[in-house]
Formats: sequence, C-alpha cells, structure tokens
Amino acid sequence: MSFKVTVHPSNHEFQVEDGQSVLDGALAAGIVLPYSCRNGACSTCKGKVVSGDYDAGPSPAQILSPEDLAQGYTLFCQAKPHSDLLIEAHEIRMASDIQIRKMPSRVMALDMATSDVMIIKLQLPATDPFRFYAGQYLEFILKDGRRRSYSMATPPSDNNLVELHVRHTPGGVFTDHVFGAGPTQMKVREILRVEGPFGSFFLRDDSDKPVIFLASGTGFAPIKAIVERMIESGNQRKAVLYWGGRRPSDLYMHDKAMEWAANLPDFSYVPVVSDAQASDGWNGRTGFVHQAVLEDYPDLSGHQVYVCGAPVMVESARRDFIGGRGLPEDDFFADAFTTEADVP
Repeated sequence: MSFKVTVHPSNHEFQVEDGQSVLDGALAAGIVLPYSCRNGACSTCKGKVVSGDYDAGPSPAQILSPEDLAQGYTLFCQAKPHSDLLIEAHEIRMASDIQIRKMPSRVMALDMATSDVMIIKLQLPATDPFRFYAGQYLEFILKDGRRRSYSMATPPSDNNLVELHVRHTPGGVFTDHVFGAGPTQMKVREILRVEGPFGSFFLRDDSDKPVIFLASGTGFAPIKAIVERMIESGNQRKAVLYWGGRRPSDLYMHDKAMEWAANLPDFSYVPVVSDAQASDGWNGRTGFVHQAVLEDYPDLSGHQVYVCGAPVMVESARRDFIGGRGLPEDDFFADAFTTEADVP
C-alpha cells in the first residue's frame, strides 16, 4: 500500500510506501525537502501537515515546541503516512545531474589532526563523476546495515577524491574502527561502501546577502567545503566564520581559517573557545560560539546564516537568531552532527 503526498505551495505529488517516511518518499521521487540528520535529532526537516493521518513517531514531541505541535508541524524524516497527506514545505532546487547513489570507495590517507579527529581521504570511482553541492554529506554503509554520516570537507573535483573529518566517539562501532580503538584498525587502501550525496546544507547562490558561518568542532568540515568552493568560483560575498571548540586544539584547522582571513578581502574569522585552560595560553574570544554571534550582531535580518555542529548548538542558534535577532527563517540553514546518543 502507498499514499499520495501533495506539497504546498508547489503542488508537486509523490508516493510514500507503507512504513516509509515522508522525507524518504520525497527523496526517492527526486523531490528535495530541507533535511539534515534524518534521525529525528534536529528540526531541519520541520514542516506542516495540513490534512491527513500519520504516525509522527516520538521525536517531534521532544524536538518541537508545544506551539509548533498544536499548529500541525512535525518532522518529515519521522512522519509515516496512514492516508494521503497535504503538507506545507519549501522544496529545494537541485541540479538534475546530482543523484543519490551507492558506490564503493577506497581509503587513500588517514591523517590525525588531533588525538580525536581523523582526516580521511576517500577515493570514489574515478570513471564516474560524483556530483554534489559543497556542504553535503555521504553515508558509510556498515556490514551489518547500519549507517554513519559524515560531511564532505572538500568541494567536488574531477578526481572524485573527498575529505572527511571524523571525531572519535568512544564505543562507536565506526569511529573505534577508524581510530583503532576496537578489534580492527582502518587501513589505507581499505574498501568501504558509501551512499550519497545527502543533505540540504549548501550555499544558496541566488542571494547576495552577507553570510555568517557558525561551526562547532568538526562542523567545520562542510563549511570548509563551501568556502573552498566560493574561492574556486570567485564568489566574493562578504562572509565571516565563527568556529567554536572546548579547547584551542579543537580548532584543528585554525591555520587554514587564518589563511582565508588573511588572503580573502571579504572574509573574516572569529575563533571561540569555551573551556580554555591556563596552560593553553588562549587570548581570543571565550564562551559559547553562538553567543559570540549574538554579541556581535544585534540585527541579523539582512544576513544568511549557515550553522553546523552539535544539535544543541544548532537548535540554540535557530531559536536565538530567528526569535531574538530578526533572522528570517528561510535564511537559516543547518546541519546537525548527531551520534546515537543524540537520537530521541
């Protein structure tokens, strides 16, 4: 059994199979709705169900406000139709040659950026161009069928070589393998199966508004890809990067960001550390990184904001920027990096 979902205001229609989420049905039909984590830990895929019956799952009650729930909003990555639905959601236009596909990949390099961040260079099939937008992510398909998602930290290239920034989560089935903390150690030349590209986190080129990039930890990865793509394409939009970590060492590509700020006339960089120790010798900004933006920008109504990192940071920024600084909701773009512990 399947159900028809109609998207307002575009009036596009697609079918959702029994037990499938609205988001997965849309993606299968080539209709891209805003989304990030796909597991109910963020609110990027929030949308309104105007009519029809569905199973919302437990996540919306934990993620969305009572006011949103009362107005019919839900998370489309979790909502499973029990009837035909009419929904309200913004669709995202993507190039026709960007297709989600499964493929083998080969580990070409493993470089320790810090004691808990590994930079993986991954070779995708070189004979078949892999098209994606800078800022999107791919998923590793593990042998038992589980998946792990990582943003690509480089823009598309002719050689189909991508870079990933992986933080170690002790006990994590994939990251223990990457760091050799489990029974096996990832090795150069190892073959892994991946699928992608996924996500709606990429620079909107139809705007010339100044950009605020906000990252925590390895949330820097997709922003690195976007900035490098801006440099390649000659995009001179005014941009500032706020990058936060607990300790200065968490800003593992600090020199790269400093280089951008030194060489790009319309780019600036604000590093922020929340838990600096005396031994760090840190003289820069301190506190929570999204608070630094609030301190510097009393009015965000004329900006676009791109936020990537831990769900709590992403949701705090969404709430405070839109509710307290006048940022239009359509100018807030986010990618929440989740772990199993983040999933409701």
